[in-house]
Amino acid sequence: MILSNPHIATEQSWSLDLTRTLAGRVLFITGASRGIGLAIAKRAAQDGAKIVIAAKTETPDPRLPGTIYTAAEEIRQMGAEALPLVVDVRFEDQVERAVETTIKTFGRLDILVNNASAIHLSPTVHTPMKRYDLMHQVNVRGTFLCTQKSLPYLLKSDEPHVLNISPPITLNPKWYAQHVAYTMAKLGMSLCVLGMAEEYREAHIAFNCLWPKTVIATAAVRNLLGGDDMVSHARQPQIMADAAHVLLTQKSTTLRGQYLIDEDLLRRAGIQDFDKYAVDPKSELYPDFFID
Repeated sequence: MILSNPHIATEQSWSLDLTRTLAGRVLFITGASRGIGLAIAKRAAQDGAKIVIAAKTETPDPRLPGTIYTAAEEIRQMGAEALPLVVDVRFEDQVERAVETTIKTFGRLDILVNNASAIHLSPTVHTPMKRYDLMHQVNVRGTFLCTQKSLPYLLKSDEPHVLNISPPITLNPKWYAQHVAYTMAKLGMSLCVLGMAEEYREAHIAFNCLWPKTVIATAAVRNLLGGDDMVSHARQPQIMADAAHVLLTQKSTTLRGQYLIDEDLLRRAGIQDFDKYAVDPKSELYPDFFID
């Protein structure tokens, strides 16, 4: 599944250039202390990119492995530069300060990855408003805010990208009926891409979404969605990192306004072995949310 904003591009109008790298690029990644965000950061670091770890976790939490400092150390051990910053994307002053610190430290900003997300799967009457508020403040507002504060600097980059870790837009009511608050919050991130890709149509910023075809083995899946049993039917975050790398190494005028699925994009890039991504290659993979 590779969906497009027809006003920006069509699936047939682009091809992948697999010779490009992220060497020297500066990436600002929210929620990058663990999981998919950290995997994307480490894959970019392999190329020699400079990584801003923008996340909340400053002190260790027994339920959530990793902090911004442990993530930064992993990247530095790979020979790349890392800047750990405590950032709660709900707060404008923290985001603004983090972006300014990025510019002061690295002198530029090329790629924003809006990965930070909050999840609470519940039907309407069982959704506490504090959970509703958290999901919308982190997912939609946080994505909008981080993008807004990054845009003045992205416009100065020769290859600017904004990547939202969010699903293809869907009007299938089953995804709303099960957990309408979460669905609205995640699809709000995708609507940012729909609108901003068109708003900046004449600029050269690539706004895109990326979403996993299967469940990904993250702390959220383990803690909230079924524990180790669910994880055994999942893929490792590396598949999202590899797909993001393919996307973010394209020219920013090539792919814009796209809603991409990790496996489909990697198949298009020539990847055929997907067993390497499975937590347990013998277990049946479970599809992720919003995949019909």
